Amino acid sequence: MKAETSIYHTTDASALRPGLARDADDALYRKISLRIIPFLFICYVVAFLDRINVGFAQLQLKQDLGFSDAMYGLGAAVFYIGYVLFEVPSNLLLAKHGARKTFVRIMILWGAASVSMMFISTPTHFYILRFLLGVFEAGFFPGIVLYLTYWYPPLRRASVLSYFFAGVAVAGILGGLISGWIMRDMAGVWGLKGWQWMFAIEGSPALLLAVIAYFYLKDYPEEAGWLSRTEKARIAANLEQGGGKVHGKAGKSLAASLRDPRIYLFSFPYFAVTGAALTLSFWMPLMIRDFGVTDVLMVSLYSVIPYTIGAIGVILVARSADRSGRHALYFAACVVSASIALAVLTTHPASLPVSLALLSVAAVGLYSGLPIFWAIPTVHLPQESRAAGIGVISSLGTSAGIVAPWAIGQIKTATGSMDAALLGLGVVLVLSAGVLFVANRGAGKGKA
Repeated sequence: MKAETSIYHTTDASALRPGLARDADDALYRKISLRIIPFLFICYVVAFLDRINVGFAQLQLKQDLGFSDAMYGLGAAVFYIGYVLFEVPSNLLLAKHGARKTFVRIMILWGAASVSMMFISTPTHFYILRFLLGVFEAGFFPGIVLYLTYWYPPLRRASVLSYFFAGVAVAGILGGLISGWIMRDMAGVWGLKGWQWMFAIEGSPALLLAVIAYFYLKDYPEEAGWLSRTEKARIAANLEQGGGKVHGKAGKSLAASLRDPRIYLFSFPYFAVTGAALTLSFWMPLMIRDFGVTDVLMVSLYSVIPYTIGAIGVILVARSADRSGRHALYFAACVVSASIALAVLTTHPASLPVSLALLSVAAVGLYSGLPIFWAIPTVHLPQESRAAGIGVISSLGTSAGIVAPWAIGQIKTATGSMDAALLGLGVVLVLSAGVLFVANRGAGKGKA
């Protein structure tokens, strides 16, 4: 039999000197990350782009179809009604059937719904397709969170999740670079509007990625042929304290999660930072236009600046949080800095460079706060109810997507300004930091 090669000479972690064990683990998790993270990252970028490209479409769509800010805000919010309703069931199905089949189903359905957005002609069409897009995409991100707990121990999760929240920023960058170009230069081709081409072109990749996912992904480390037996054993040992695969009956795990008061405490910070991040994603193009930029392509290109800085910042800040182990403290620093930036944005007048700098600070704070947050509840949730717990927290937190776009659309329609909405978001963000400290302390001892 051919000898097995591994970065480990033993499956007993205690037999390795601390420095060697740490180096070996670093090499092992680099190997895992290089295998699974780039593909999931691409999928998540496409998912988020298909979710937020309606923010760029509004620069033409509202005028073409006669939609008001309030109608647009409601359409943006309707997505999250479907998303919230089906997030927990999707995560329970992933725990039962595995990530590969679950992700394939999700990507095929959301890709079809996203492409179909090119055919909307009335507010009703808009609302229905946004709702279905939310239903079909539900479970993708909480599924990623759950899936990564099968591979990574707690003190590596913020760093690895940071790539996905950098993906949020990358989606904004691509949206800025691609959406503006499509809407301006594809307008009139084959008799279609620019925003119709945008939905068709940006929705299609999800269908191809679904096919690749079916053949590429493995549900658990023990199924990965590219890992040796000793590497699989080391992963299992590292996950022992943080929990590995999720067991238990779905109904019981969901009931246990719904009875756990920590779930609701953890949900509020996620609600706050999600609402603020979505506000940034959906309304940034309009905010930049209000800074005095009138050309649709230039609006898109200027939006690249905050997204680029946010993408770099989220990875650096999350890595620092993992190294320190003080995730709650880092979360507080992120959301407070974002709230200050949003508050300063309401002061007038401000030059375009200063406004873009403030948007960049807000982007770094909000996007960094999200992966750092998820490093905390995944440590404290019991293994048998982790799938349901992650799903419930994500559902309750993501319900901010129902409230924030609709409320901000109403406020902007009534006042003609984003100022009141931005100040309100800042207050909620500061409160969320205090709630997370309470939840983290109440969940047990530790430095999370």
